[in-house]
Amino acid sequence: MFGTLASGDIEPARLRRDLRITCNLGFSCGGFEDIGMRLEGENLVPRGAEENREVVAETAPFQVERPLFQQTQKLVVGYALTSKKKKSFLQPKLEFMARRKGICFVPIDLNRPLSEQGPFDVVLHKLLGKEWQDVIEDYQQKHPEVIVLDPPSAIKRIYNRQSMLQGMADLNLSDCSGSIYVPKQLVVLKDSASSADRVVEAGLKFPLVAKPLWIDGTAKSHQLFLAYDKHSLAELEPPLVLQEFVNHGGVMFKVFVVGDIIKVVRRFSLPNVSSNCEKAKANGVFKFPRVSSAAASADNADLEPSVAELPPKPFLEALVKELRTLLGLRLFNIDMIREHGSKNVFSVIDINYFPGYGKMPDYEPVIVDFFHNLAQAKHKKRHYK
Repeated sequence: MFGTLASGDIEPARLRRDLRITCNLGFSCGGFEDIGMRLEGENLVPRGAEENREVVAETAPFQVERPLFQQTQKLVVGYALTSKKKKSFLQPKLEFMARRKGICFVPIDLNRPLSEQGPFDVVLHKLLGKEWQDVIEDYQQKHPEVIVLDPPSAIKRIYNRQSMLQGMADLNLSDCSGSIYVPKQLVVLKDSASSADRVVEAGLKFPLVAKPLWIDGTAKSHQLFLAYDKHSLAELEPPLVLQEFVNHGGVMFKVFVVGDIIKVVRRFSLPNVSSNCEKAKANGVFKFPRVSSAAASADNADLEPSVAELPPKPFLEALVKELRTLLGLRLFNIDMIREHGSKNVFSVIDINYFPGYGKMPDYEPVIVDFFHNLAQAKHKKRHYK
């Protein structure tokens, strides 16, 4: 995994020494201990397991070499994440793979001025609140050389489901092997019970998907409900968005975007609602199951080919390219469904900033490659100045 020398026993010892150093950046980049792991032979194993290894004396040639980590140090990423986000995203495997590429993740101290920390090449963040937004915007103005993932003004748009999908109809997808549309929707700011007349006026047809208007990082802001009739609207808590339900074969596609990289996974969703039996018998409000978790994966399920088929690659590439420009984001995901019975007519129903990449299979190399590409781009930019 790490490469071998004439003496295979000496190489792991050198790696232990080289990766357990302090970078000349005012903070420690640490070694395997920082991520709760240790190197055993060429294998990374949990720290605390019984060790039965032989101490290997290092020979003179290795004492004069520059440490491996110093040779490959390329990118310092300062991060400001909630404890929950840090736990799910900064997994030991990700940090280990990043170190091998010279990428160092450093926590930002929220109790100190951001400009006094670092220096950073990239600031990665997902915190809410006007105070943090002001901090980041001020930092961007003072440090234009630092990449901020992503701009607060762009993120703010995604946290409002009324503005989230605006502009989708204007995307240039005419030459692609698919088409996109946004289901009809209506914003209800207060008094859900009296919104029935507005639903009729707007031409929306039941059943309707009800979503909280604001995404605020809580589980509640991601709770979705299905309202089968106008009487059920009174049970919903505003402010919210009402969106027409589209039959889609019970499968949703989560399209993860990491810069130029696209990964798609299938998730189980609500089954189709027929126009006679189920719809006629149903009433009230039905709470959606959580479809974002890996437990809802439909990747290995026995599905009809027309339902399971992933969106065409050229279509996804064109869609993501357009969305990156429209949204001004590099880290996001799209929730998409295929209209049941259609070939490639898709609907974008939700967009999330900096989603749960830990739920994406083998996310670590994707994230590392993304930051590695950023490092190479910054190096070229400095070289040509």
